[in-house]
Amino acid sequence: MTSKLTYMGAIGLASLSSVAATPAFAAGTTAGTTITNTATVDYQVGGVAQGQQSASNNFTVDRKINLLVEEVGTVTTNVVPGQTNAVTTFQLTNSSNEILDFALVASQIVGGTASHGGTDTFNANNVRIYRDNTVTGTVGSWDVGDTLITAYVDELVVDTAIRLFVVSDIPAGLANNAVAGVTLRATAREGGLAGTQGAAITETTGANTAGKDTVFADIAGVAGDVARDGSHSDNDDYTVQTATLAVTKTSRVISDPFNNTTNPKLIPGAVVEYCIAVANTGGAAATSVVINDPVPGQLTFNAGTILLGGTVTSGTCDFNGTAGGSYTAPNVSGTIASIAAGTASTLVFRATVN
Repeated sequence: MTSKLTYMGAIGLASLSSVAATPAFAAGTTAGTTITNTATVDYQVGGVAQGQQSASNNFTVDRKINLLVEEVGTVTTNVVPGQTNAVTTFQLTNSSNEILDFALVASQIVGGTASHGGTDTFNANNVRIYRDNTVTGTVGSWDVGDTLITAYVDELVVDTAIRLFVVSDIPAGLANNAVAGVTLRATAREGGLAGTQGAAITETTGANTAGKDTVFADIAGVAGDVARDGSHSDNDDYTVQTATLAVTKTSRVISDPFNNTTNPKLIPGAVVEYCIAVANTGGAAATSVVINDPVPGQLTFNAGTILLGGTVTSGTCDFNGTAGGSYTAPNVSGTIASIAAGTASTLVFRATVN
């Protein structure tokens, strides 16, 4: 009895060692694998050992179709009007127990709520899908070395996740906070033949068969993508962050030839100071802001009076700034390098009434 217990303990230890050495994968045993189990019976008759009897059973592991499409990150992709190659990022995981192809479709949300809470208000242009090239280029970020996918991912290995980029062009002329939602959907297709998109997969109905059956195990996605349909999807979106500029122009009389600076009036010879204020109420900085103002023929521009980059307080010009700009009759012009969102900047100059 002691010997038997010792023997069983050795088997148990060997079994534990085998389990520890085998990595655990989400997909499980490969579909189509034949699992065989043989039982043996030893017995005696009249104290004499008889021939061992045995019986075997085998079955084929069925196929579990499971996949997951996930947005990478939790925030919208900020874009500007007219931007090309705007990128949203997804991840596709093959959690099936077989190598498969995956058909891909990138579509746009039409109205409704986008993935990060905004209301879809426009469609992006030139929408396409790329697969991240993990050999060259920047891994994890879209670059020119990534592979354009026209229809499907080819021969995706079990328990493998790949990064996919939905790349689009943003129309010009969009308002701040305009939103375009995009959906990436992957559908499992038969694998096994590299370079060719596999056939559609059908779930096995009815009772378990002796062959390799198919079971859909995917969870529900978005936009009507129900659970256990052999496909999965997720949303991401683009949100426009742009400058929204409002321009105001004011003037004040500085002096006249008779009253000087005390209660001056707008008579010939009076000096007038103009302020052009540009306020940015959008969500992104306005850069290289060029201001042009033709001086009327009834005025003479006062050289050296242009100030750029001044501030505005409570809607009123502060008539400050830094000397700059230029005058080429009849135009006063100047460039403000940047006007941040929520701020205003000015161009100020003086002229004399003829």
